[in-house]
Amino acid sequence: MLRQSLKTIIHEEGYFFAFIFLGISVLLWHFHPFLGKIGLLLTAWCLYFFRDPNRVVPLKKGLIISPADGIVQMIQRVKPPKELGLGMTTLTRISVFMNVFNVHVNRIPIEGTIRKIHYHEGKFFNAELDKASEHNERQLFCVETKDGHKVGFIQIAGLIARRIRCDVKEGKKVKTGERFGLIRFGSRVDVFLPEGVFPLVIVGQKTIAGETVLGDINSKEAARTGEII
Repeated sequence: MLRQSLKTIIHEEGYFFAFIFLGISVLLWHFHPFLGKIGLLLTAWCLYFFRDPNRVVPLKKGLIISPADGIVQMIQRVKPPKELGLGMTTLTRISVFMNVFNVHVNRIPIEGTIRKIHYHEGKFFNAELDKASEHNERQLFCVETKDGHKVGFIQIAGLIARRIRCDVKEGKKVKTGERFGLIRFGSRVDVFLPEGVFPLVIVGQKTIAGETVLGDINSKEAARTGEII
């Protein structure tokens, strides 16, 4: 039962790094117990970093859910990258920044079929900078719903994050909240809402991957406003 529980809450990549840290900790313990204790703390931190908790995913049709844990850093009207195949119309882009303490497993924002996946090599500027969306290493996705709506989203590597993992392929049918990859050690995920869909989050708001609603295709509710108190 415990083994099954650990599989549920720790991403498989976490075990690889944890075993490395654990092995180093055992060796260090023989030379200096204090260093061994530090190694064990790093092992525990590694497991914490790669945690992958289950989420309660809203099932209402048309909801666009946050693909990442983090904080809404920017909400802007910009032209989407041509690789997404969303045309040249200006769309609303919601940027969610993930720090090293957030869960780094990413989730599909809406049910549909993956029409495009494009990997772009790049640099490693701070993911909080606007230019990161154009210059950093990134993985681009486009999901098309049964009704023909297209939602684009992008995993963007940052200053510390140097590895993007993708676990899906073009043509795959995906569900809202389904795990599709991760970015190691903090970064950013951008989501492009379809034209006419307004953001239901505000800058500074915390998001939970698979749970926080970013927009609703079937709603005409205006963009929400708020303030941090």
